[in-house]
Amino acid sequence: MQADYDILIVGGGMVGGSLAVALGETGFSVGLVEAHPYGSGSEPAYDDRSIALAYGSRRIFEGIGLWQGMADELTPIQEIHVSDRGHLGVTRLDCKEEGVEALGYVVESRIIGRVLNERFSQVANLELISPAKLEDISITRDAGTVELNCAGTLKTVRARLIVAADGTMSAIRDKLGIEVQRKDYGQSALIANVSTERPHEFVAYERFTDSGPLALLPMSHGRCSLVWTHNQEELARTEAMDDEVFLNALQERFGYRLGRFTRVGQRASYPLGLLRAKEDIRSRVVLIGNASHTLHPVAGQGFNLGLRDVAVLADLLFDADQQGVDPGSLELLGQYTNWRKGDLDRVSEYTDILVRLFTNPWPPLAHARSGGLMAVDVITPLKRLLARQNMGRTGHMPRLARGLPLQAYPKRNVQ
Repeated sequence: MQADYDILIVGGGMVGGSLAVALGETGFSVGLVEAHPYGSGSEPAYDDRSIALAYGSRRIFEGIGLWQGMADELTPIQEIHVSDRGHLGVTRLDCKEEGVEALGYVVESRIIGRVLNERFSQVANLELISPAKLEDISITRDAGTVELNCAGTLKTVRARLIVAADGTMSAIRDKLGIEVQRKDYGQSALIANVSTERPHEFVAYERFTDSGPLALLPMSHGRCSLVWTHNQEELARTEAMDDEVFLNALQERFGYRLGRFTRVGQRASYPLGLLRAKEDIRSRVVLIGNASHTLHPVAGQGFNLGLRDVAVLADLLFDADQQGVDPGSLELLGQYTNWRKGDLDRVSEYTDILVRLFTNPWPPLAHARSGGLMAVDVITPLKRLLARQNMGRTGHMPRLARGLPLQAYPKRNVQ
């Protein structure tokens, strides 16, 4: 029985949608399943949520052909200022030292969503299945089969490869019984957009406090995107504050590098933890993005790590298509997991160590942290390594991660 699609991507968010567009350079038929109707987003507002794009993610979007659609609507991060509240140590990263125009960018998620939505209709080998919710999945030697609930109507869809891009609470991962490693940090991130008295001058701030990291990212119209980590007891108190009291509390934690905080938008919060799937592949199935790995937001690595999943998987699938290789074969998927393992392990450990190191109140460790930040600031190789890690420019990079379209080089043997 012939499959309905060569590749079925379940989860049409920013990671799954980016993969769907990238696979437009292949001859594979692609289905994209999304639970929410496309084009249902709200108009731009002060409270639009933002994400930090590493410089490496810019190169991936360039390779996919999506960058030009968002380039005029994002804010560059030209410097990163890292400090530890109550201690002298500081590390400063500057894009000029790395020879790039920005270390990263801040973009409102609605902008990426809009660019993806506009591009979907231009991808000839892509079919959208939306709104649709996954009800069940089964795997045979030749294909994966999913049961979808499409507005009350059940639909059966078969594909040679099923890509789980359905987020932290992945239904595919759970239904297949793929175990995960979890770590609950006992923290939540409070997010909001804030305005400041002084211009941010394209500097991103990562300030570690005794309750966890506090990040301010430069945005358009003089705003900053705030990610403020709280333990559970502090979160309840902060959420109950009116705007004036909230801004005063934020001022006390952050300081006056940007003058006074003058305005805060709508606040929201979500719990923080570390999740890693114990398996990223099964026959006919691959997990990417948050379905595979969900991280603490410290250093802003989460979405960028998922986009690197996209770059590697698209690279391998393009070559598989050129050579007539089965896209769902364990041999091919094994190459994917081997390629991604180093990056996933390194970034997961990096973010976890940062959280544990900078929330430990032990005085000798606090002094060591301060000395470490000062050392990184003056030892060029260490500083360069930290900058490249934050930029997503380490390890063996696929074509898209170098800003190249998939057809830039001759095919490689993926068998």
